[in-house]
Amino acid sequence: MKLHTIYISLGSNEGNKLRNLQNAIFQIHNRIGNVVKIADVYETKSWGFNGNHFYNTCIEVSTYISLDEIVPTILNIEKELGRKRENNSTEYSNRLIDIDILLIDDEIINNNDLIVPHPRMLERNFVLFPLKDIANKVIHPIAEKNIEYCLQQCNDNCNINKINEQLTKPVSFTNKYNYIAIEGNIGAGKTSLSTMLSENFNTKLVLERFADNPFLPKFYENKERFAFPLEMSFLADRHNQLSDDLAQFDLFKNCIISDYYIFKSLIFSQVTLQEEEYKLYRKVFDIMYKEITKPDLYVYLYQNNERLLGNIKKRGRDYEQNIKCDYLQKIHNGYSNFIKTQQDLNVLIIDVSDLDFVNNNNDYMSIINKINNHLP
Repeated sequence: MKLHTIYISLGSNEGNKLRNLQNAIFQIHNRIGNVVKIADVYETKSWGFNGNHFYNTCIEVSTYISLDEIVPTILNIEKELGRKRENNSTEYSNRLIDIDILLIDDEIINNNDLIVPHPRMLERNFVLFPLKDIANKVIHPIAEKNIEYCLQQCNDNCNINKINEQLTKPVSFTNKYNYIAIEGNIGAGKTSLSTMLSENFNTKLVLERFADNPFLPKFYENKERFAFPLEMSFLADRHNQLSDDLAQFDLFKNCIISDYYIFKSLIFSQVTLQEEEYKLYRKVFDIMYKEITKPDLYVYLYQNNERLLGNIKKRGRDYEQNIKCDYLQKIHNGYSNFIKTQQDLNVLIIDVSDLDFVNNNNDYMSIINKINNHLP
């Protein structure tokens, strides 16, 4: 899925107008994507008909939703929030909520269901004023001018007044946690999910550097010979990477997401090493483990072994193609035992066996909602 930046206009002129706007923002955050910015709220007379005054605002949303899904999703949100649309009616009317897509990246789209940029946005002060609050330098792809310039050129003389009340930005997991570790078995999707979350919520991303390990292909050819140098090299690299990145996270962004936690080293070594090798390895691990910051949230992605094998085959790494189901089960058992014994670790287990969060935005959003709603 492609990450989109979408600008959306919200309006209401019935009932508790501020609450209607706030409810729409929460629904968009839960079902479409991360609400990055919210403009001030402006009051104007109804536009195009005689009706109650409107409250209007704009929001910026970062989302993986497909362009085919966004219109039906917005229509469903409007309906659930109480909007009633007259079939085939082109007349303006009072409404509890009105949600319009203004811009999607720098796209120009014109089909039966979606026209972007919104065809009348440059004619309306009640759109351009709040949009300028959050996107003044964004270029309108048809006018080829930024929003600030477009507002200056707008011929709409309707009075517009900023109200004192502010809308609340939905609380995201990035506001609750400084360090999140996404874990899972081989092929569970931890790197894909970590990357998507980091891009979507603008966090620092720490990915395991497994591709640089020269012992990994050799290990899958001869496990007994190369297990110990493989696990030791992974341990050293994971320790160095996490020590450096976690010590400096304040210099970067307010949240770090990694696709592994250093305890992974012990889980895999229990499966791959001989008894005497493991005893030596454990001594080194215990020294290093004391120095590593524990994640504020540890997310374990569970997938059944059949799905794991399918994912491993699909991504096509030659050295992984001979992995067997019993090996994956041993790794899962190691994770399961680790989770059960870590009483002071904030753990969230998510079964993703029936989810396709890489290609389906609803599945992806369901994972985000589980993380947002998780209580330690």
